[in-house]
Formats: sequence, structure tokens, C-alpha cells
Amino acid sequence: MAAKSKILVIGGTGYIGKFIVKASAETGHPTFVLVRDNTLSHPEKSKLVESFKSFGVTLLYGDLTDHDSLVKAIKQVDVVISALGGQQIDDQVKIIAAIKEAGNIKRFLPSEFGLDVDHHNAVEPVSSFFEKKVKIRRAIEAERIPYTYITSNLFAGHFLPNLLQQNVTTPPRDKVVILGDGNVKGVYVIEEDVATYTIKAVEDPRTLNKTVYVRPPANILTFNELVSLWEYKINSTLDKIYIPDDQLLKSIQESPFPDNFMLALRHSFLVKGDCNYEIDPSFGVEASKLYSEVKYTTVDNYLNAFV
Repeated sequence: MAAKSKILVIGGTGYIGKFIVKASAETGHPTFVLVRDNTLSHPEKSKLVESFKSFGVTLLYGDLTDHDSLVKAIKQVDVVISALGGQQIDDQVKIIAAIKEAGNIKRFLPSEFGLDVDHHNAVEPVSSFFEKKVKIRRAIEAERIPYTYITSNLFAGHFLPNLLQQNVTTPPRDKVVILGDGNVKGVYVIEEDVATYTIKAVEDPRTLNKTVYVRPPANILTFNELVSLWEYKINSTLDKIYIPDDQLLKSIQESPFPDNFMLALRHSFLVKGDCNYEIDPSFGVEASKLYSEVKYTTVDNYLNAFV
């Protein structure tokens, strides 16, 4: 049996990065995480780094601003996964340059883990943010670096604990705001499952130079279906406040950042349907079909923790 690919995670102490690091290590991949020297002085992140060590993860000290350290780290692995946060998306050009110089990388997975930035109907300010990711995609392709783009749709842990309601931290018990008519399907994926599908894709020839869409069938729900599921669990009927498209667009225009960003993102997937459309097999594959053995967490089960 061939040895498993060595994986470097950049942004491993971030939101989705920590799940990817754990999934990689638990699957038996020799796993490396790029950390800055000052990471260890950050109380929360230093604890996370210590937990990585317990998984057998190797820490490589370096920085995106230090090209030589980046090249040195990349030369030690086969696969690079970027899990950098939104403010560092542009910095991935530095990873691309280092990968190009190193010359040994079999697959690069840039920081995606959301909607497909090449296929969306998002308005500002989200459309400009997506354009940054598009530029990274085109740069990867221009340099002929082998890639996989992970389109994991909506993080369950980010959107479901408050049932996509703004400025609250728990699911509603009395009333719920519904954007649009509530009949557009979204796709909600638990972060651990995003990480599992990501690691399965890194060596798979079927995902080479493709977009992997993560769409577990039981987790494709309209917002009205999501609300009905929650009502059933709490044995109560919520008052429903529907916000029509024109009113939502006005709110996006008038709201300050980051509220306008979050509203525009919700408009993209709850109103315009940017989660759920036919996948073109010439450039895309669906993760739950490729890896039917994965026992993913359903939205139904996930919501039980909040009842």
C-alpha cells in the first residue's frame, strides 16, 4: 500500500483549519502545520497547538511574509491546504509563489470552504470578497499547479446554533425572521464533516483539478423546512416574519460592516439559491457520492443539542 501523502495545513489554528488538521492526523497522513513564533504566546492558540502535538502533528515555524521559510516548509510535504481566514485571502499569492519554486506539490487546496465563487449571484460587499478568491483560483491555474477547490457551502456550527438569525446566539423560541419566501434550498455541513471530505479528496484522482461540492443529501433543506424541523423539536409554532427581496437589498445597502456582509451572504444562499444547482461534471464532483462511506452528521441530529 502506498504511503499516505504528507499534508501541510496553513492556517491550521483558524476556524476550519483546526478541524482539517485533526482529520488529517487521525486519517494517518503525516501532518504538518505552519505556525508563527508568536502563535505560542496566544493563550487560546497555544492550547490548540499543544493538542495538535498530541495527534502527532509536526509544527513547522514560518510566516507568509518569509518566502524562504514557506518554501522550506512546502518542500517537506506533498499536499498544501490553505485554511487562511478572509482577511488573508490575498496573501495566498505568496503560497502560490512558494509552491511554484518548491516544485514538488502534488495538490494545492486554497482557502475556499464556502460557496462556489465562480458560480454565484452575490451582491456587494460579498461579491468583491468572492472576487478575491476567484483571482487566487486563476493564479493557481495560470501557474499549472494541481488543485482541488472545496465548496463546502454553509458551516453548520456558524449558521445553525441561532437558526440564521442575526444578533442572537440561540435558536428562536417565539419568532423567526425568514429572508425571501423561505423556499430556497441551502446546504448545511458540520465542520468535522467538511474536514473529513477535504482529507479524502487530497489524493483522489477524481478530484484533481476539480471543484468538490459537499452536499450531504439529508442536509439540503429550504429555510421553511429548517424552521419546521426546529418547531417539531421544541413542540411549538414560531411567528414568522418574512423579509422580501427588495427590503433585504435595502437593508444590505444601509447596514454598516459586518452586518451588510452577513446579510448579503444570506441573500446569496437563502434568496438567490447559490448553494444548490446542477453540478457540471466537466469541472465538479459531489463529495457524498464519491465518499458514500462517510457517516455525516445530519442537520436533524445536530439541532438536538439546542433543544
